[in-house]
Amino acid sequence: QVQLVESGGGLVQAGGSLRLSCAASGFTVRNYGMYWFRQAPGKEREFVGGLGWTGTFPNYADSVKGRFTISRDNAKNVVDLQMNSLKPEDTAVYSCAAALYGPARWGKSQPRYDYWGQGTQVTVSS
Repeated sequence: QVQLVESGGGLVQAGGSLRLSCAASGFTVRNYGMYWFRQAPGKEREFVGGLGWTGTFPNYADSVKGRFTISRDNAKNVVDLQMNSLKPEDTAVYSCAAALYGPARWGKSQPRYDYWGQGTQVTVSS
């Protein structure tokens, strides 16, 4: 069964850290671009960061650059999102997505996402 399962969300105070994990089953993450998105209540889903299938040169949204880090563990078949210096505006449901041979960066057209996780809630209190 192919699926992505996120974990690690929770409630944290501003300035704190959380580490989200996206565990893949039924496929191998090293062949996929892996991406994190978030959606806050009443807002559109936004791109947070992505790691292309080659595993190099990750890409981050300006709003999280320098605070969030994406990493991939091929042996465990997981992709993590380390979130530091969290702000209340980081509060959202965070989801991961996978795109076969997906790039870290793109022009006008986003990658075609093959799989999505169900999301995990991150709440940052002020």
